[in-house]
This record gives sequence, C-alpha cells and structure tokens, in this order.
Amino acid sequence: MCMAISYLESIVVGALQGVSELFPISSLGHSILLPAWIGGQWARDLDMSAKDSPYLALLVAMHVATALALVIFFWRDWVRVLAGLWDAVRTREIRTSEARLGVLLIVATIPVGLAGLALEKTVRNHLGTPIPTSIFLALNGIVLLSAERLRKRQPSDLTLSGLGMRDAVLIGSAQIAALCPGISRSGATIAAGLFKGLRHEDAARFAFLLATPVILAAGVLKTPELFKPENHDILGPALAGSVVAGVLSYISVKFLTAYFETKTLTPFAIYSLIAGVGSLAYFGLHG
Repeated sequence: MCMAISYLESIVVGALQGVSELFPISSLGHSILLPAWIGGQWARDLDMSAKDSPYLALLVAMHVATALALVIFFWRDWVRVLAGLWDAVRTREIRTSEARLGVLLIVATIPVGLAGLALEKTVRNHLGTPIPTSIFLALNGIVLLSAERLRKRQPSDLTLSGLGMRDAVLIGSAQIAALCPGISRSGATIAAGLFKGLRHEDAARFAFLLATPVILAAGVLKTPELFKPENHDILGPALAGSVVAGVLSYISVKFLTAYFETKTLTPFAIYSLIAGVGSLAYFGLHG
C-alpha cells in the first residue's frame, strides 16, 4: 500500500530541497530531520527508512528539478562544454579549455556514480534516521570549518584551467561522502576544491557543474519508481514539490555564485554544527 504524502508535505520538502541542495548544509539531511522534528503524521509519511516508502523517489524527483535549474542557469557553460567534448571526440585531441573542463567533469563523476550504485540501499536503510543524520550534519560543519582554516593558512589562486585530472577525481570523489545524510554534496566538493587550492568562486562553480550529471543520473534510475501503480496517489504532490524545488534551486544558485565571489563557507559551517549538535541532543533524549 502506498504511503500517503500530502501536497503540503511535498511543497514544504520541495522548498527545503530547493535551498538546501545547493547551500552547503545537506538537503538529504534536512529532509530526514525536518519530518522527525515535526513528528506525528509528517514523521510517518516522510520516513525514508520505512519499508516500501516512496519518500526517496519523491526526493529524487525534486533533485532532478534542481538539476534542471542548474542546467538552465549554466546553459551557456554546458553548450561550450558539450561543443568542446564533441571537438575532442572528433579530433581525438583536447584543444580547448571547454573540452578540458568537460573531461574533468566526466572523470570526476565516475567515482560517486560507482559508489552510489553500490551503497545507496545500505546508506538509506542504516543511516537514514535522525541520530546518524545529526552526527553527519555536525561533521559537515567541521569539514567546512577545516577547509576554511586550511585555505587561510595556505592561500592559493588556482583556477579551473589549472586543475589536474587527479585533483578533479579527488574533488569528485568527495561527493561520495554526501551519500551519508547530513553531509552536503556541494559542501564536500567546495571544501575539497579549497583543500586543493581553488578559489571559492571556482570551487563553487565546479561543484555546481559537477552536481548536475550526478543528480540527473540518479533521477533516471529512481524517478520511474514514482510511476509504479502503488505510487499513483503521490504523483500530484511530487510534481508540485518539484516545481517549488526547481524555482528555489535557480534562485539559490544565482545567489550562491555571487556570494562565493567574496564570502566563505564559515556561516554554513556554524549553522551545520549548531543544527547537528542540537538535533543529536534532542533525538538522543527523545529517541
């Protein structure tokens, strides 16, 4: 039997997804913690670890909306990257910076793609509950603070054009940590970029470009679950929530690309630490 998910629940989760997927504070973590904080019917309807729950498929549909927002925002970049990759395939030579960026994005995506296929069910079944999520959210804050601290000690002006293949793979591999609810995908990749010496704006741009194929690929694999007969009743709420997620994702990436030109991860790190420790204390006492 399909677990009911209301329009209100889906729209609220969609709004949360639209903001927290690109802000380095973990959309998956917040999608687990918010229903648990609210409790009652919300906690029952939006329980990712429950048997036959459609909640994960709903979240993936909203992630696809986020990916589409990223494609729209960065469409000029993607046109140049795809043209560069086509030129590289045709000539068997990487002749442009766009082609090189496309290759970097491809090789950086492979590790998380393989890890996602291997670990997704295990992570969902064993870590998709409030207490582990709270711990990972606090760890997310520590990682972001550590990246900023190292950046201050070892300033660098490395740009995307100077990023090597090995470094791209390491930055892309950081996304694997985001399989754990509470660890932010964008936060992990931006932090990894800072560790490697990228400037904030380049680390953020690479993170947002890198997230697009990963999220779309997950959507191709998981969204069809929404169209199973038993999930028919949640198609309307899923569409409504996805529209909200897409619109707010576009607003978020527009804000963040400007934000990281002059500012740092520190506010998001502090928020993650407070929210993570506070949630851990609450659910530890009431769990």
